[in-house]
Amino acid sequence: MSSFNISGFFAMGAAGDQSGSPWLQLVPFVLVLGIFYFIILLPMRKKQQKVQDFLESLKVGDKVITTGGIHGQVTRISGDVVQLQIADKVRIDVSKASVGGLQGQPAVQEAESTQAKD
Repeated sequence: MSSFNISGFFAMGAAGDQSGSPWLQLVPFVLVLGIFYFIILLPMRKKQQKVQDFLESLKVGDKVITTGGIHGQVTRISGDVVQLQIADKVRIDVSKASVGGLQGQPAVQEAESTQAKD
């Protein structure tokens, strides 16, 4: 069998006389966190705020579509529950969070993503 000299590999990875500041080693980590915040977290937070504003602006009489595809007209809003009239004398209670958007307009979540692509 061949002899394998591993001490040469350790010598390659050995650091020379580095006199850099330990704070300088944190700079790449801080840069990655900053990029992550501005590319991912900030747009997501703006999108959540837009959806929240839409849900708070719902009023009786609005024609909406739920995320499950149910079309209806808002007949009552109480807390986190919205009552929709989906046919004559047929009313259902759904979670306010399940309302995706107004009828005839793109859903609030979808509208945000298509604007980002443009």
